[in-house]
Amino acid sequence: MRTELKPKTKSLKIILDSNAFFVPLQFKIDIVEELKTLLNMRHELVLLSPVKQELERLVNEGSPQTRKNAVYALKLAEKCKLVNVKDGENPVDDVIMEAVRKGNCAVFTNDKQLKKKLRDINVPVIYVRQKSRLNLDGRL
Repeated sequence: MRTELKPKTKSLKIILDSNAFFVPLQFKIDIVEELKTLLNMRHELVLLSPVKQELERLVNEGSPQTRKNAVYALKLAEKCKLVNVKDGENPVDDVIMEAVRKGNCAVFTNDKQLKKKLRDINVPVIYVRQKSRLNLDGRL
């Protein structure tokens, strides 16, 4: 009797930019379910510590509506794996760029400038398309 071992499938790490956490409120898209459908593979949502700090700052310093949305975003962020990053005083986009250079992952963002930088170095980008669904640009 011959037994074949299946290779362990690694899960894709998806780094979420702060604006990704506002997609459910802004576009009425359940990002967790949409990512399952879009990717059709194991994946892990990653929250970098500077992104969490940015959301926390919005809770404390934003307009009343922004504060309310940021509280929701932080609740959604609890579903992600928190990765502590020593960033010094670097902008969040730079921290994300550095993180993707260190590992095989994709980024979920709607930031046009960040999307362009990521495409330039061949990093897969997940973003909202036509205000109704998620789309993947690049190869996994």
